[in-house]
Amino acid sequence: MNSVKVGDGVCLGVKIELPDSPPLLLIVAEKGFVMCGFLNIEAAERLGVAAAMVSGVKTFEDVLNAEVKAVTSKAKSLGVQLGTRGSEALKRML
Repeated sequence: MNSVKVGDGVCLGVKIELPDSPPLLLIVAEKGFVMCGFLNIEAAERLGVAAAMVSGVKTFEDVLNAEVKAVTSKAKSLGVQLGTRGSEALKRML
């Protein structure tokens, strides 16, 4: 776990190394999180949480720079849109 600076805020970064694959990455803000493609956006939607999904990432920096590929309706209500960067999504979740 690491602190990840996002704009004026700080989020919690979780990185889990997995055998024979890229790591599982998650950056958690106060109101939601940005996750890698290993995690399930449909489950996040069913649970009613603010989540955005990015893919093809190996580092926290990659997550911050990657384009958002999927969002939950709660994340949309915070202003997170498809195609924005992970860092912008997290700023809206702080």
